[in-house]
Amino acid sequence: AAAFERRVLRCAAEHHYLRVRLELPDGGARPNAAQFKQLVVTALRELHGEVGAALPVDVLTYEEKTLSAILRVISSGLVKLWSALTLLGFYQNRRCAFRVLQTSPFLLALSGNSRELVL
Repeated sequence: AAAFERRVLRCAAEHHYLRVRLELPDGGARPNAAQFKQLVVTALRELHGEVGAALPVDVLTYEEKTLSAILRVISSGLVKLWSALTLLGFYQNRRCAFRVLQTSPFLLALSGNSRELVL
């Protein structure tokens, strides 16, 4: 008699990394790195309150030209950060949207995108 055993493996990584892009459809002023970080903290505060705003999130890289960044968050806070970014809708009274382009527990995995690979 064969017994069925279910095993669920969780990633033991301490951090997760997200490549995100801020979309501002009407143009206008672009946030600098400090304003971008503040926008991320604001998104967390609006959805999850002060406890969410205390979540340690680091902006590792930020390109003001493309409004894209790589964020590092503790693995247990990945879902909170992702949901807060997804539901944010305004920046300085203008419509905006965050797009999560890639996510991984390994920073090296964000260095390339197989969907953009040209052979």
